[in-house]
Amino acid sequence: MKRRGAWLRRPRQQQQQALPPAVGPRAVAMTPPSGGVPQDLGSRPACALFLLCYLNFVPSWGRQTSQTTAVMPKAEQSMVYKDFIYFTVAEGNVRNISEVSVEYLCSQPCVVNLEAVVSSEFRSSIPVYKKRWKNEKHLHTSRTHLVQVKFPSIMVYRDDFFIRHSISVSVVVLRAWITHTYGGGDVHLKWDKDLLHAVAKNYTLLKAVPPFERPFKDHQVCLEWNMDYIWNLRANKIPQCPLETDAVTLLGFLYASSGENTGIVKTLPRFRNRELEATRRQRIDYPMFTVSLWLYLLHYCKASLCGILYFVDADEMYGTPSVFLTEEGLLHIQMHLVRGEDLAVKTKFTLPLKEWFRLDISFNGGQIVVAASTGQGLESQHNQTISFREDFHYNDTEGCFIVGGSRYVPGIAGFFGPLKYYRLRTLHPAQIFNPLLEKQLAEQIKLYYERCAEVQEIVSVYTSTVQEGAGSQDTWPRHPNESLLEIGGMIFEKAVKRLSRVDGLHQMSSVVPSLMDSSCCGYHKASYYLAVFYETGLNMPRDQLQGMLYSLVGGQGSERLSSMNLGYKHFQGVDNYPLDWELSYAYYSNIATKTPLDQHTLQGDQAYVETIRLKDDEVLKVQTKEDGDVFMWLKHEAARGNAAAQQRLAQMLFWGQQGVAKNPEAAIEWYAKGALETEDPALIYDYAIVLFKGQGVKKNRRLALELMKKAASKGLHQAVNGLGWYYHKFKKNYAKAAKYWLKAEEMGNPDASYNLGVLHLDGVFPGVPGRNQTLAGEYFHKAAQGGHIEGTLWCSLYYITGNLATFPRDPEKAVVWAKHIAEKNGYLGHVIRKGLNAYLEGSWHEALLYYVLAAETGIEVSQTNLAHICEERPDLAETYLGVNCVWRYYNFSVFQIDAPSFAYLKMGDLYYYGHSNQSQDLELSVQMYAQAALDGDSQGFFNLALLIEEGALIPHHILDFLEIDPTIHSNNISILQELYERCWSHSSEESLSPCALAWLYLHVRLIWGAVLHSAMTCFLGTFLLSVLIAWTLQYFQSVSANGFNLTPAGPSPGPTAPTASPAVTPAADASAQDQPPVTSNPESRR
Repeated sequence: MKRRGAWLRRPRQQQQQALPPAVGPRAVAMTPPSGGVPQDLGSRPACALFLLCYLNFVPSWGRQTSQTTAVMPKAEQSMVYKDFIYFTVAEGNVRNISEVSVEYLCSQPCVVNLEAVVSSEFRSSIPVYKKRWKNEKHLHTSRTHLVQVKFPSIMVYRDDFFIRHSISVSVVVLRAWITHTYGGGDVHLKWDKDLLHAVAKNYTLLKAVPPFERPFKDHQVCLEWNMDYIWNLRANKIPQCPLETDAVTLLGFLYASSGENTGIVKTLPRFRNRELEATRRQRIDYPMFTVSLWLYLLHYCKASLCGILYFVDADEMYGTPSVFLTEEGLLHIQMHLVRGEDLAVKTKFTLPLKEWFRLDISFNGGQIVVAASTGQGLESQHNQTISFREDFHYNDTEGCFIVGGSRYVPGIAGFFGPLKYYRLRTLHPAQIFNPLLEKQLAEQIKLYYERCAEVQEIVSVYTSTVQEGAGSQDTWPRHPNESLLEIGGMIFEKAVKRLSRVDGLHQMSSVVPSLMDSSCCGYHKASYYLAVFYETGLNMPRDQLQGMLYSLVGGQGSERLSSMNLGYKHFQGVDNYPLDWELSYAYYSNIATKTPLDQHTLQGDQAYVETIRLKDDEVLKVQTKEDGDVFMWLKHEAARGNAAAQQRLAQMLFWGQQGVAKNPEAAIEWYAKGALETEDPALIYDYAIVLFKGQGVKKNRRLALELMKKAASKGLHQAVNGLGWYYHKFKKNYAKAAKYWLKAEEMGNPDASYNLGVLHLDGVFPGVPGRNQTLAGEYFHKAAQGGHIEGTLWCSLYYITGNLATFPRDPEKAVVWAKHIAEKNGYLGHVIRKGLNAYLEGSWHEALLYYVLAAETGIEVSQTNLAHICEERPDLAETYLGVNCVWRYYNFSVFQIDAPSFAYLKMGDLYYYGHSNQSQDLELSVQMYAQAALDGDSQGFFNLALLIEEGALIPHHILDFLEIDPTIHSNNISILQELYERCWSHSSEESLSPCALAWLYLHVRLIWGAVLHSAMTCFLGTFLLSVLIAWTLQYFQSVSANGFNLTPAGPSPGPTAPTASPAVTPAADASAQDQPPVTSNPESRR
């Protein structure tokens, strides 16, 4: 995208909007002189409205119309017979078959024409019925012809199983006319040409029935019972148009624009409401929209143009609207024309500096109205109206809007406020509702720069005095801004030294003013420190408003940690920052773009970002310094010629790894020694790269090429890629470069994948004509998966714009990829390393300070390390931090992409036991433990099992999450067995782990329970059997006793004495009746 001439031009082919097929001349050819149908009948919605209003005054349904036009020469007007035509419709509504009685008179042989034309919300003047006939014999006689006009089913009936999409008709015109055969009329003549020769015309309007008031059509077809049933379920449901508005909030929170090539990317979908979408399409060549945004400018554009708000289409060309700021403070407004060219104009007024103002721009066809309003009530305005005769092309869905900078143009230096966009309306500034919502924060920004102006004036006077006293000694920078920045840096370093002392955090009240002065001098590391101190309440009252202020000021100053802080807060939507992924991407992409540049810069306070956890004692043991045992041992082995030691030592010194300070000069010495003395291909390659780029050593391209070829011959894929880079950069031999890169890619080199993508993106890949962004995107994605920084940046850009079909728009994924690269920045690594060194040295106050600074940028390893410090030293956290340290940073960490499992376990414990203001929440506790278990942590399975042991229920969605089938494991015992088995299988301990012991204990309990259950059954059975045996024995004994008292066998003279059987009267009955119990010994009753 290039700027040519006074505006930004671009090559385009002329694009014409597709028109519906013509069906004849417009209504102007058939309008009677005394009134009738206006021009362009049915071609626009306004025509339909006019006709409907006309019906209120001249109803013509079902009756003869008197609007008949006779077209004949003046000489023939005295004749008795005149041509006329009118008709009568049996019913005024549109029916499937409508009977129309046409009465006409022809003075000459003629052709009678009858036509029905309809208009809908999407198309207009569509003929749906045509009929014509001749009349050559019956002249000078009134004739009547009955016509059966048949309309399409989609106009007459409701939707059903066969008619799936009935149309809503706005206007139905039934028109008829007569043409003389000798005057140009013919049955074979086209309808539009035939209408031009009409000698008499007439028309009437039919009333269209709304779709859901129409009857169902009897298709005389029987559906299958299941299809008929499904259709009847939804037959009478009337769909409702979605509630939708054309007002879109593109930005709802303040955005700090650093004036660099990054900004906010927004896309607009098509309307779901059909009427709104139809209106939008109709206005592609006649735009009617309004843009309203708040701005705070620090200075005018330092380039030719700076981006404010502009539209970029899918072909990466500027569209309508495109608004830029010029060097003079004017607005540069550019439009894309329908005929394919671009048109630009500048305003006559300049925009105010260091003052909040609202900029309103409205488009109404070819007229543009620009207004800049300032003041409390927006009473002070600059207005300008610009008119054009050109047609603008406007399609806000075929591309993206960019707020601020992009890779095409830098952004403004300042702050954006709320941005409102009305897609289909032209509004006056008084009608626009776009208040400055964050009024307090906006006022604080204004007060900050007013105070800083005073500080800068004092510093300028001071530096001028010092320079005059220094005389000829050029010890001070000559440029005022450089003087301010250097003084700000000195103030900052002095303040940080005071904070790094043992009692440094106690001196916070005296350090904060110094940091404020440093921030005003443009040294925005101080701004980030102040933002963190206010947001966390680090030994000072917590003030989130001031925290936001200094974070935004630091972000505007392009401070890396401030931008990452803003990006993280908007990514997660925490600390009163709204959740906004596009805004988060704007901040993260700025730092991600600088990260590879910072890595190749040998100056600055940078260190390699390492994932070192304070819980990992083994990793902490290998951390060293230049005088540490590990470093001295590596140095000793490297001096003896150990290639591995030489390479590791050189990497530690070059990147500043493992606690060693960054020292590129010393690293290059070891690279050279290893490359020239050993045959290790990795050392040879590293030294060749250093010689090629001249990093800390004089460039030597010839020696570098020899070393690169030597390393490639040993099969090192990095060296093969390096040869391709050499032929691409220095020889411009793309064929040879592609050859080496294809070979390196087959060997698994991600740099080669990226380089092949660049060839396709630039359109210079051998044998492939033109650019191929799709193929380039595939190569970039492959490189990104291999950890390539630039490849990841391209993928994040594709995800935020959605221009490629292989990269559908996904702002969240774009933020994740950009965040991943930004967190590799060396300036962040330097802060993390200072915190780690302080922790290893036992300087708890300093470790707390630097880990708080790193954790607030959103990097997960620092968040969990800070929470670990607060667990080890709770007294330190309670004394100095105004937030719940353990809860806050463990909670932050579990929402990261690659959160460690122990963080989930910690949060699960905090939810289970409750913590400070957080009450117990078993459901969230289960979710945390389940996530840890899913990550393969045996403790997660163990904790879930313990919860079940305590009677907690595991929801089915958690079981599905863990891939435990509830149909197979239908009870808690079965689930417990599965959890303990998985816990045992994921345990890393070789001996009996707690999981194994718990599993064994569970089975012992199950076996013991089964044994106890069987023993109890045996005991009860034995007891009942004993009772039965005892009763049987007693019975037989009583029978035997009675048998011995009987007389010898023979006839008895009297009745036989009765034998008594044992009887038991219920105790309740006995007591109620107060009767003595019946004994088992029968006695004679007297």
